Amino acid sequence: MARERVISGGTRPGDEPIDAALRPQRLDEMIGQGAVLEKLEIAMSAAKKRGEPLEHILLDGPPGLGKTTLAHVIAREMKGQPPRITSGPSLAKQADMMALLTNLEVGDVLFIDEIHRLPTIVEEFLYPAMEDFRVDFTIEGGLSGRVVNFSLNRFTLIGATTRAGMLSGAMRDRFGHRYHLDFYSSDDLATILHRSAGKLELRAEPGTLETVADRSRGTPRVANRLLKRVRDYAQVRANGVLTPNVVKEALEIQQIDELGLDELDRAFLTALIKVYDGGPAGIEAIAATMGQERDTLEDVVEPYLLQIGYLIRTRQGRQATRAAYGHLNMPYIESKDSSACEEQPGLF
Repeated sequence: MARERVISGGTRPGDEPIDAALRPQRLDEMIGQGAVLEKLEIAMSAAKKRGEPLEHILLDGPPGLGKTTLAHVIAREMKGQPPRITSGPSLAKQADMMALLTNLEVGDVLFIDEIHRLPTIVEEFLYPAMEDFRVDFTIEGGLSGRVVNFSLNRFTLIGATTRAGMLSGAMRDRFGHRYHLDFYSSDDLATILHRSAGKLELRAEPGTLETVADRSRGTPRVANRLLKRVRDYAQVRANGVLTPNVVKEALEIQQIDELGLDELDRAFLTALIKVYDGGPAGIEAIAATMGQERDTLEDVVEPYLLQIGYLIRTRQGRQATRAAYGHLNMPYIESKDSSACEEQPGLF
């Protein structure tokens, strides 16, 4: 069984209590994602002036970039209370969704994480609720069953997804606002870490939090998780203060290099280079070589490697770049097919 990755953007057991304490509560506390926050601030202000609930919102982007945090912020800004929270996989049938929808008050925010994993029957049941704020629900079953139309209070649905391409066109079209969250800059992550260190009452020498930020893969959740790991190391092996040496040693133990790559990232690139001569190679072949699931590689490994230019996707498959060879100290081999065609998600 593969060990849990510290630098994974996904949630892990034990994350939530501390993540909630470090999470911004208001829009003006949010850091990064400037374009998204500006458009969102305008949309919320306009809705408040009209005295209407906000239009439905779709948030997409890799794990750990703040989709859940942003949903909490929107709910507090608009209604003054947290959102109602659920997830796509937990809504197996129409009755599950019905129980949520009929308990919503005017202006409430319903947050559905992993909305791309909604069963088709539940997704289609949600369409009239999003458009007309009503649902047709079948009471009882068999020959005695009857369909009853229920009116719903006007609410705001916020959907979050890491795989927007898996959403149906009909679902996407029912969201009035669609925002894509990008990876954060190191400067933004350093600002987030300084705020987190203050809340954790952690002392850090100048430059140490910037080092953690540089290795956080552009992801706030990873940055805060690494900060906690470094804090643990400092408390056990040092005097509790983050110094350059303490941070370096703590990150070495976690096997995270200066670019934020861990052993799984390096194993992916190594397999692509050594086994497939740098590519192009299909994702299924790479996954089989590594003994990993395709979804794991597509969702948690590839996005960052693509972002930093160590990997490209062509019509023929995945291909390592010259920079990847250099990072692994391997001699560069000219690819069998060096033409980098446009990305074709889901085909390889």
